[in-house]
Amino acid sequence: MLLLLLGIVLLHVAALVLLFVSTIVSVWTTNNDGTSDLWRNCSGPSGVNCNPASAGEWIQAVQALMILSIIFSCLSLVLFFCQLFTLQKGGRFFLTGTFQILASLFVMSGAIIYTVMSPTWVPETDVFGYSYILAWVAFPLALISGLIYVILRKRE
Repeated sequence: MLLLLLGIVLLHVAALVLLFVSTIVSVWTTNNDGTSDLWRNCSGPSGVNCNPASAGEWIQAVQALMILSIIFSCLSLVLFFCQLFTLQKGGRFFLTGTFQILASLFVMSGAIIYTVMSPTWVPETDVFGYSYILAWVAFPLALISGLIYVILRKRE
């Protein structure tokens, strides 16, 4: 039982770390001249010409969704530990699972919006960077951990 709980927590922490990295690091799209992310669009040699992410409401929506996914995932982890000690025997971790599933849906929605709208902000010759890919990897990890929480029952 201890190994199962450790595995679930490690899966959750892995998804949370991926969410943090994908939100903070500035490589959602990249080309030879610069990078762009959720917060700024840099171009020129060594990315010296940076414009803040004020291209429109869509980038603010992506920013908000990614931050909400981190908040909900953190809350889910805290709720899991609280429910681990307060939930009665045989109870399920519905609240924890719901928060983690919402976090996965937020990151998926943010990545979809960025996919559709990024050509209006960056040149179409840019390719998606590793932060964008990490966001897409965090989505199924968060969804799987949320579903595991919903299925999981507390035992003594």
